[in-house]
Amino acid sequence: MTDQKTNKGLIIGLWIAQVLVALMLLWGGYAKLATPLEELSQMMPWAAENPSLLTFTGIVDLLGGLGLLLPAILRIKPQLTVYAAYGTAALMVAAAIFHISRGEYESVGMNVVILLIALFIAWGRSKKAPILPKS
Repeated sequence: MTDQKTNKGLIIGLWIAQVLVALMLLWGGYAKLATPLEELSQMMPWAAENPSLLTFTGIVDLLGGLGLLLPAILRIKPQLTVYAAYGTAALMVAAAIFHISRGEYESVGMNVVILLIALFIAWGRSKKAPILPKS
């Protein structure tokens, strides 16, 4: 009985983590792709220096957000959710390195938090509470 409650709690926690990280990535991707470059340059000075990097990271953010949710919700190739979680973790490592190289240390904390949540999702969806594909 306790194991069943723990498993249910873990599943709920994983869904909450997936939705939160996905929303953060989707919001970030949308903001990078839909906000005019002049506005973004005020918030992110590197955007004006390298607009192609901005577009690339916006697309990666959108794909990561979709990958964390859609395969799991639709139960079509749900293993892709695990890959999206690992991809998000790698993205956060790259983002942290990028921010450190620019001296933007205040941004690294959020990268580390998202990295840890993404690793939790990858672990949970691959080992403890995998989602089975539709039969």
